[in-house]
Amino acid sequence: MAITAQMVKELREKTGAGMMDCKKALQETNGDMEKAIDFLREKGIAKAAKKADRIAAEGITSIKVEGNEAVILEVNSETDFVAKNEGFQTLVKELADHLLKNKPATVEEAAEQKMDNGSTVAEHINAAVAKIGEKITLRRFEIKTKTDNDAFGAYLHMGGRIGVLTVLEGTTDEEAAKDVAMHIAALNPKYVSRDQVSQEEVERERQVLTQQALNEGKPENIVAKMVEGRLGKFFEEVCVLDQAFVKNPDQKVRQFVESKGAKIREFVRYEVGEGIEKREENFAEEVMNQVKK
Repeated sequence: MAITAQMVKELREKTGAGMMDCKKALQETNGDMEKAIDFLREKGIAKAAKKADRIAAEGITSIKVEGNEAVILEVNSETDFVAKNEGFQTLVKELADHLLKNKPATVEEAAEQKMDNGSTVAEHINAAVAKIGEKITLRRFEIKTKTDNDAFGAYLHMGGRIGVLTVLEGTTDEEAAKDVAMHIAALNPKYVSRDQVSQEEVERERQVLTQQALNEGKPENIVAKMVEGRLGKFFEEVCVLDQAFVKNPDQKVRQFVESKGAKIREFVRYEVGEGIEKREENFAEEVMNQVKK
């Protein structure tokens, strides 16, 4: 029987097993979905399947720097308690090592890659899930490179609740780069500079500010001037170079960086669980559902 990509996808969603494992299971069982699930369970690959629908919104971010290469990653768990588990922290370190060494382009590509122990990344994570007892996911990562004339700034806040990796060009001062990363962790800018903000976003903000000023009853002939002034405040909120430096509010981040003869090339800021909808547990409803069974 021909094994289709749709069949592989369906089995993967049901078991949480890797793509190649699902394909092999379907081939071994002649495309029988239920037998393929049993096949994966027997091999120990689908032990994590029951946990696949749980929400993993806790965890940690981590950064590994090696010479002119660095990786920042976020690995999620279901509870903050597990995020502090030694086995979980070891897994995160192993994943960071693998990502930096093998440089996959996506999380999906990473999942299928073989680790040094012979198992795929997906299998390795599933083995940790079976051992630790919670859903664990490699959510995202970015790999950055620099030259010998640049500096990485790596900063982890609150044990990895927030992780920031910066790249400063024109300086090898890692302490300065780390100070910028610390600032970014605290103030959460979206961009390095104003020229990175799209015209659409600026125009949308301009329209909102114009309407605000008009609603305040300001005369139309001074509204435009007021709006440009308020747009400056908007840029201070979203662009790191326009922000007052947290370690010295009397100077802008731009001035601090320029005093080091450097410029910020880019940064990555991860906050654990951002954008993941956390499930609200309704204990009464859960009990009623159990009673009805």
